Amino acid sequence: MDGNHKFTTVDEYIAQYPEEMQPTLAEIRTVIKESAPGAEEKISYNIPAYFLNGRLIYFSVNKRHIGIYPLTSGMEAATEGLSAYKGAKASIHFRLDRPIPYDLLRQIVRFRVAENTK
Repeated sequence: MDGNHKFTTVDEYIAQYPEEMQPTLAEIRTVIKESAPGAEEKISYNIPAYFLNGRLIYFSVNKRHIGIYPLTSGMEAATEGLSAYKGAKASIHFRLDRPIPYDLLRQIVRFRVAENTK
C-alpha cells in the first residue's frame, strides 16, 4: 500500500502486510484486547490504537521492528525484562527477526490499564 492510504480499521492495517507477518500482528492485537478488556480499538495516527479512560497503547510495523507505544515513562521500573528491547522515550521495539515477547506485552498492557484506571 502506498504511504498515503488512510486506514479505517485494524483489520485493514494488518491486511496490508505480507501473509506471513499477519498472524504475529493478529496475536499482538489479541494480547492487547485480552489484557485490556473493554478497551476501545481504533485507528489513530494511522496505526492501531487502544483507549481505556484515555489513550492506552498503540502499535505499528516498521522496517526492522514492531513498535509498541505505551505512552508512559514508568515502564522500565514496572516491567521486568524491558531493558532487553531497544526503544525511544515512549516506545519499545520488538525486532522482526526475533520472537515477540507476548508475556512482556501482557505486562505492559496491564501496567497501562492500572495507570489509566487509578
